[in-house]
Amino acid sequence: MTERIVSFVMSGGVGSRLWPLSREDNPKQFHDLSGDGSMLVKTLRRLKARPAGEAPVFLIASERHATRVHADAGSIGLAGGTAIFEPTGRNTAAAVATASLQTLAAFGDGIVLVVPSDHEISTEKQFWDTIERGVPAAKDGRLVVFGVRPTQPETGYGYIEVAARGQGVVDVSRFVEKPDLETAKTYLSAGNFFWNTGIFLFRASAMRDAFRKFQPQIWAAAEEAFLAATNDLSGLYLPLELYEKVPSISIDYAIMEHATDIAMVPASFRWNDLGSWQSLLDVSPSDMDGNVIVGDVVAIDCQNSYIRSEGRLLSAIGLKDVAIVATADATFVAPVSRSQNVKKIVEQLEKSGRLETKFTPSADRVVVSGAWRRRVHHWLFEETLPLWSTVGVDELHGGFHEALAFNATPLMKPKRMRTMARQVYAFAVAKARGWDGPADALITHGLDFMTGRGRTDRGGWVRTMNVDGSVADATEDAYDHSCVLLALAHAHMCGNPDALRLGEETFAFIDEHLEDHRLTGFLETAEGEGMRRSNPHMHLLEAFLAWHTATGDRGHLRRAARIIDLFRGHFFDADSWTLGEYFDDEWRPVAGEQGTWTEPGHHFEWASLLVDYAVKSGRNDLTAYARKLYASAIANGLNRSTGLAYGAVSRQGLPLDQVSRSWPQAEAIKAAIALDGSGGPDLKPEVEARVGRLFRWHIDPAPLGLWIDRIDERGRSLATDVPASIFYHLTCALMQYLDSTAES
Repeated sequence: MTERIVSFVMSGGVGSRLWPLSREDNPKQFHDLSGDGSMLVKTLRRLKARPAGEAPVFLIASERHATRVHADAGSIGLAGGTAIFEPTGRNTAAAVATASLQTLAAFGDGIVLVVPSDHEISTEKQFWDTIERGVPAAKDGRLVVFGVRPTQPETGYGYIEVAARGQGVVDVSRFVEKPDLETAKTYLSAGNFFWNTGIFLFRASAMRDAFRKFQPQIWAAAEEAFLAATNDLSGLYLPLELYEKVPSISIDYAIMEHATDIAMVPASFRWNDLGSWQSLLDVSPSDMDGNVIVGDVVAIDCQNSYIRSEGRLLSAIGLKDVAIVATADATFVAPVSRSQNVKKIVEQLEKSGRLETKFTPSADRVVVSGAWRRRVHHWLFEETLPLWSTVGVDELHGGFHEALAFNATPLMKPKRMRTMARQVYAFAVAKARGWDGPADALITHGLDFMTGRGRTDRGGWVRTMNVDGSVADATEDAYDHSCVLLALAHAHMCGNPDALRLGEETFAFIDEHLEDHRLTGFLETAEGEGMRRSNPHMHLLEAFLAWHTATGDRGHLRRAARIIDLFRGHFFDADSWTLGEYFDDEWRPVAGEQGTWTEPGHHFEWASLLVDYAVKSGRNDLTAYARKLYASAIANGLNRSTGLAYGAVSRQGLPLDQVSRSWPQAEAIKAAIALDGSGGPDLKPEVEARVGRLFRWHIDPAPLGLWIDRIDERGRSLATDVPASIFYHLTCALMQYLDSTAES
């Protein structure tokens, strides 16, 4: 009976050596590089084409690529296998351990074949002939690898040294990393060195035993994650909180360099890992001058060059041995012999906060920019503004209700000054964007309540009032004052006759009682107690920029500049691209977990504000910080199951608060809109995706005009009411979306 072989395709890589075509959101395995399907599709077809014997196929891929994986694999089928989704990349050792665990669970001690998803291999028959030659050794408990006899001194591949030459199964002496050119030449002449294909064949128990002997921590962590995985028709989903504990290391370093009695089968197929533009030049059909031409290209007197355009016309004259790859937002040019060094370009771009390594501009990623306009407009103008401008207003005691129940009835809760101010701000923004509701009356109603009930003797503003308007907490808090200033700026722009005077009085209070006498930002409260936080400063920056817009007074930009200096000098961590939240009196991160606490939502807010400040001040260098904050939040701050931003993560990207609230999703929309016009990549598809997630998880499941504010890590609602303090986040973000897509 022919031995069953359980195949696993590793599809979690980024493929940065083929930038600018391959990017984090669309790596090379999903590209059709030779005209007959994506690399992943061709790999799946190859594995399903085993001439005899069972060959179930499993696919280990990044959860962020789940939609693309299903699209590619759906038309092929996996012969009894399924997709296994990693919530975060942990390198190939974790993938191989997962493959072994899946095989042991589903098929017992079966034979496992692990292959990369992005290799060019000559024919299915030659591939399977080679694999079958290794099966007897694998059945005997040996770990089997496959080597390709080198045809030139290649410095881009790892090597396998074997004890003797031969066409059958041979013993491995050692594995060698990518050599320099002179060393590669000696390997070629020696005759007993082979290129390492990264393909492995083994009995599941043999790999399990190797992990337990050489890397028990990896096996234990991978097993714990595997046993806790969730399974549905779309695949197996490994839990982030457990899988991220698996040490990130390659299978070569973890196991193969330590194990003994490893066997190698010389491959009878032609092989290329398509790891550089040089490799694509080698394997792609060429013209009579040795050029590979892809896309809208005119090439005259060019030789042995790879020239590819993903859009507009690309023309070249007199080039030899050059790679040119042009996409909609980036162009790469290099001698073909040095094209694999494109990774250095990618590293430089990432250090400078450029997003061209992460997002692919593509017209087909979204039907049309502004696809959500109709739904957004209806929700704003027909659902939520009518509701909150009526039911959300406390006509008896004044001000606005702090929260509504899901049946749209007011909840009798203490009224925070920040919420009262935010409601004023939101209605002012709505008026400026064309809402024909009673905005002026609502602004006056809110300001009358705030000034009549919420002022202190020194001209500041209290923190909290009871339902009837009596003072509950008279603390003069910097956060509340920032919200009041923001509301007053927009009320002034709407023509409110009292807003300018109230704003001037509030600035006078802040200067006298909340400004740190050392000129290092602002105190948390007028009493100067408690930890220092970056968040009130962010909202003061927002207010200062709003007052500059309202008055044109550059003095407000000077106020903002001092907060920008704090951001650059203390809040922002250049190594991790993260923004700290909690500090001591000298602006040092506090000890313990709070010192590592970062909030993706605040990264998004700061990104928008930095772009706004850069536009107003001409400080264009700040846009790079905005990109870095956005990139950091997207890379480390999202729940891979829902695509929503977590409440908080550590500077290392470990979730600290796994609840996803609605406001960070709104701020992500604003940040993507701001960065889309800042000279970077086309983020319009990203904007549409962010709006879609906000509606999918927070707005559409709620009654008309309301939203689900809190969602757990599995997408389940945790909300018990609808807080009014979130209304301004949603209203302002979605108004900006309508503005940004007005010409769509």
